[in-house]
Amino acid sequence: MIKATQIRRGMIIKIDDDLYKVLEATHITPGKGQALMQTKLRRLRDQTLHDIRFRSIDKVEQAFLETVEMEYLYQEGDGYVFMNLETYDQIKLTPEILGDTIYYLVPNVVFSVEMYQGRPVGVNPPLTIELKVIKTEPYLKGATQSASNKPATLETNLVVSVPQFIKEGDIIRLDTRENKYLERVQSG
Repeated sequence: MIKATQIRRGMIIKIDDDLYKVLEATHITPGKGQALMQTKLRRLRDQTLHDIRFRSIDKVEQAFLETVEMEYLYQEGDGYVFMNLETYDQIKLTPEILGDTIYYLVPNVVFSVEMYQGRPVGVNPPLTIELKVIKTEPYLKGATQSASNKPATLETNLVVSVPQFIKEGDIIRLDTRENKYLERVQSG
């Protein structure tokens, strides 16, 4: 157990048998009364956001997650099958556990799966990933002098902003932390 004042961004805490990831933690000292810890938390079970205030004297349980490298294999029904790279065991993950990582699921890509007491609670994509552009507007030569971007739909149905010269069939590299275009890997 840790004091509420020790809660920091990125920690995993346990409240009423649910795991939460701390997205923000701010120490508030009102004019009178006790100090508070204002937190923004994401419940790992269903990815919902919660704003919770703790008194400075409150205690919370910190949870420690094990990270396992797993390769995404394929979609099966409403689940997604991953294989542990060490044991070759396969597990099926739900869209709730995957969250926004679902937009980076390409077969044979390795993801970091967070486990708590042997069960998966979250999935982190690699920092960069290569995806194919399946739909975008054609490039109009000389249409603009400034560097402008256009929307592009990728093979996983993720829509990102790309430079004007990107066309359908191109393979691009994305930064998964910000859904940001980095470079063109292969011209289609």
